Amino acid sequence: MLNKEELDYFQNMLEETKVQILSNLDSTSSELNTLRDNSPRDEGDHASMQRGQSLGNTIMLKQADKLKAIERSLKRIENETYGICDSCGEAINIERLKVKVFADYCISCREIIEQENA
Repeated sequence: MLNKEELDYFQNMLEETKVQILSNLDSTSSELNTLRDNSPRDEGDHASMQRGQSLGNTIMLKQADKLKAIERSLKRIENETYGICDSCGEAINIERLKVKVFADYCISCREIIEQENA
């Protein structure tokens, strides 16, 4: 179980990451709106705009998923379940949390899930 100081550290990291993601989403949304407002002059412009929109949409979806994971982790801090594996109920290694602050699973369970999905 994480102590108060560690929980505060991770909560700050999560909140800082959340602010950054919200900024990224806003920026990407503005860029997509700019792309939509431009009129293509030829087929090359049209293809380039579509590729940009597709890439922007992919980025926004990934960022939105990450934001949901962060929100889930912040809720887990409130519920005092942060740092506990969703699968086995064991503590998630603090080094893993430092690398992936919104981790839901310990390394062992994550590997099992990935093998099942492969």
